[in-house]
Amino acid sequence: MGSIKSTRDVAAVQEVKSSKSSGSDIGGGATTKEELDIIQTTVSDSELPPSKVTAGDVVQVNPHKTWKSYFWDTLDKSPQEKRLLFKIDAALMTVGCLSYFLKYLDQVNVNSAFVSGMREDLGLFGLELNYMQTAFMVGYILGEIPSNLILTRIRPSYWLPACEVAWSVLTFLMCRATTPTQLYVLRFFIGLFESSCYPGMQYVIGSWYRKDELARRACIFHSSGYVGFMFSGYLMAAVYNLDGVSGFKGWQWLFIIDGVISLPIACASFFFLPDVPEITKAWYLSKDEIEIAQKRMELEGRATRAPYTFAKIKRILSSWHIWLLSLLYIFFNNGTSGITQPTFPLWLKSQGYSITAINVYPSFASVLGIVATLSYAWVSDTVCKGARWPPMIFAATVQIITHISLTVWDIPTGWKWFCYLAMGMSGGVGGMSYAWATEITSDDMEERALVTSTMNEMAGAMQAWIPLLIWKVTDAPRYYKGFFTMIFFWVIFIGLVFLVRFLHNKELKQKALVALIRV
Repeated sequence: MGSIKSTRDVAAVQEVKSSKSSGSDIGGGATTKEELDIIQTTVSDSELPPSKVTAGDVVQVNPHKTWKSYFWDTLDKSPQEKRLLFKIDAALMTVGCLSYFLKYLDQVNVNSAFVSGMREDLGLFGLELNYMQTAFMVGYILGEIPSNLILTRIRPSYWLPACEVAWSVLTFLMCRATTPTQLYVLRFFIGLFESSCYPGMQYVIGSWYRKDELARRACIFHSSGYVGFMFSGYLMAAVYNLDGVSGFKGWQWLFIIDGVISLPIACASFFFLPDVPEITKAWYLSKDEIEIAQKRMELEGRATRAPYTFAKIKRILSSWHIWLLSLLYIFFNNGTSGITQPTFPLWLKSQGYSITAINVYPSFASVLGIVATLSYAWVSDTVCKGARWPPMIFAATVQIITHISLTVWDIPTGWKWFCYLAMGMSGGVGGMSYAWATEITSDDMEERALVTSTMNEMAGAMQAWIPLLIWKVTDAPRYYKGFFTMIFFWVIFIGLVFLVRFLHNKELKQKALVALIRV
């Protein structure tokens, strides 16, 4: 059997085979003999340096699957890959999840503080909360694309922890704010530095894991945001009892304790974040393990770093990838704004619940969100054989039903509780969207960095002003405009999912044909 010209040829045909097995519409029928030849071909000794041969022997071109992979994907890997993935999971996923947990904790703490005394103590009876959220989003928007572009030029292990340290310090300062202007400025800079976290960590995660591993890691990472949202409410319920200690109000103690939690973890990230396989110097990885990691990404067709040129930028901006994937994420991200706004807490407050209940009960939506997010990932990687769109359509359908019910409003109280909790099930679509985007842009690392940051950037740009129109605090708890708008967003989202699926399948077919010609 002959040797292949490029590992991207393997990746292209492998994608087609995967798409066929998951019911895609790209070409139909059984896999051809030529495709099987490409998939089964191993790289010859003459085409790679000796150090690569060992990695090539360890890593399966087309990962073998048994029933064990339905529980966890590493159970079907070689011993060397298992050891590598254990280390990367232990380091990268731990650091990534803690960072996103802290990012979300320090993002939503202002909502918990607002309903726990800040509003009354600082006289914030107008739209100040909306303006604080807008200031945060403006900083977030300005920082995202530059941050991800920086990641393709300097080590993520330097940049991402440095940003985390900065927002941790600013979180401390929130406890000393006494005027709306001070709050707006602090929230702007917290948003600016936090903008590095989500797209940056998704970029790093997408640089280490293969297709059959990616969705689960991306969604586990995404779930840590729910934990941050949930923990903020529990923490506020606990620290409220510190009201008056050392002269600080209970809501001020929330910012202090958030900072105390964030800063040490941010500093530890400097030592554990592994960068990307191409440039990693992680102290816990051996030379052979780094070579295996690099080989794994070659087999996925994940490109290494290359210079930004005018031709490259023009090609990226003229592709459907950046525009449609960003549009998809805009409607997802803004479709989840009902859970990020204090809709549930303010309804509970209108019903006369205690401060503790107002902070604790909304966390149940986060628990449901974690379960849903992990379920989407497992179903996508196993039952759907790598297809990302089925769980996304299911999640969108649930949200349409939920927001129709809340728009009607005069519904049984039990169903209203369910609707508020079910809003948490939407967030898992974020991890699925990023896994899909990583796979679609595998051929170009710079495109992947730019597309994944632009997705969050454009969604944030919309989030900076949409809440001012549809989630006015003065409309609480009814929020008719907000709930009605969410229905529209999720209907458009479903249409975009099918459009992206169609274009991606068409692209995969073209890549496979080129790969067959090149062999």
